[in-house]
Amino acid sequence: MTNKLYEEITKRIIEKLEAGTSIFEMPFSNGLAKNYITKKPYRGVNAIILESGEYATFKQIKDCGGKIKKGAKSETIVFWKLIEAEDEETGETFKTPYARQYKVFKIGRDTEGLEAEATIDKNDCEQTPVESAETIINNYPNKPGYTEISGQAYYNPGLDIVNVPPATEFKEINRYYSTFFHELVHSTGSADRLKRIGITNTDKFGSEQYSKEELVAELGASMLCAVSGIEKHTLDQSASYIKSWIKVLKDDYSFIVSASQQAQKAVDHILNK
Repeated sequence: MTNKLYEEITKRIIEKLEAGTSIFEMPFSNGLAKNYITKKPYRGVNAIILESGEYATFKQIKDCGGKIKKGAKSETIVFWKLIEAEDEETGETFKTPYARQYKVFKIGRDTEGLEAEATIDKNDCEQTPVESAETIINNYPNKPGYTEISGQAYYNPGLDIVNVPPATEFKEINRYYSTFFHELVHSTGSADRLKRIGITNTDKFGSEQYSKEELVAELGASMLCAVSGIEKHTLDQSASYIKSWIKVLKDDYSFIVSASQQAQKAVDHILNK
């Protein structure tokens, strides 16, 4: 991926944050953004920068008999694939990730002649959000130990323990689960799980490494809140937390893309995907 593409994606996210918009409200409040043809949800940074709905490329829209509305603006998305490369010194071949960008348009908003499927608001479903959150916590494979020490929320890599204060100490129950998810995402970075450097090599508060790990944890927590259907109650908390890392995002345009990928991996691990 070029630095220019990193810069474009990061600037779009920063603009939303500085305008007071949660970067999670649009993709998660009425379902994940997905491809119009495959119906598969977008993942990683694509799930963050796209609002909910269905999207397709110009060619896909044309092939389906639709057309782009006059003045419609496309959205940039990123897809990764592995390509073979050669080590200049040893001559050995290896595979390395290569990013390609595509321009997509939202069905309905940007197009004519095509209709998107109706989205479902998870908060209108019959499931109980708290029960769904408990299921995520309980079904985490190879999960760490859980403790409830009052007034503290943390993940201890040495002991492999997640501590979250009792739910009664939170003003709102969904914030308890958001905090719990944040610490669970941290725990996925342990040496016997995803081996994320932000956990295996702890660094001081405010450093780039620390900042990235905190962003990974909050991005992942927001994704898990969406999966469990409680995101509407936790959006403000997540947006406020992530705004504190805007300076770091501005200093490194690849930061949000990398953190989003790590958060997606963490969520997949917790959900046993």
